[in-house]
Amino acid sequence: MNRGPAIFEQLRATLGVHGVFVRGSLSFNEGEGPLLTDGTPARGVVLLGNIGGSIWPTFSAWRNMAENRMRRDPLDNWSKAIIRPVAQMLGATAYFPSDPPWQPFQRWAMQAEGLQASPLGILIHPEYGLWHGYRGALGFADDLKMAQTAASSPHPCALCVGKPCLTACPAESVTPTGFDVQGCRSHLRTQKGQAGCMTGGCLARDACPVGADYRYPAEQLAFHMAALQL
Repeated sequence: MNRGPAIFEQLRATLGVHGVFVRGSLSFNEGEGPLLTDGTPARGVVLLGNIGGSIWPTFSAWRNMAENRMRRDPLDNWSKAIIRPVAQMLGATAYFPSDPPWQPFQRWAMQAEGLQASPLGILIHPEYGLWHGYRGALGFADDLKMAQTAASSPHPCALCVGKPCLTACPAESVTPTGFDVQGCRSHLRTQKGQAGCMTGGCLARDACPVGADYRYPAEQLAFHMAALQL
């Protein structure tokens, strides 16, 4: 019996209220998937994440609770708090980008959704642009038989003529060959960086025309920029 349809329905019902969406799924040949809690390889993996600022209202409410205000890595802790109970309910193993053994979330996303990297290093989605993320994944012992076939579409960056992300970065940290993380962080500590990117979000990311309607709210942008500066 294929549990896939029922599992996907449960995930949408239990995690959708938190703004967490099913972002894609993969099937693995026997012995090739990530290890489950019992040490056997998974046959199916479901990716979970946000689209635009979908998680911000629920996460903000959780973070403002007295017992959570002093937590380190609040977004990671929140993600675990809502995803782990669902994994237990479904008999799945939960994986998180922040936890070892490090799972290849970007490679999974590229396989499941056909995404490719942008000059900022963030995977760019043809609809959501740079405004999305992966908060966790669930591994199952059985193949859910709902693995998506990644759409064959041109890389959004290849279609972008002006490439404004390459010229909008005041620190010149965004280049065709990669993203200079240390250069970015050094700039953010300057007066210009504090008044610019730290106030309104990464100027290079904001310059990307793809998925502009999904841009994170100001409070979420500030949260992510503060984390990048650490």
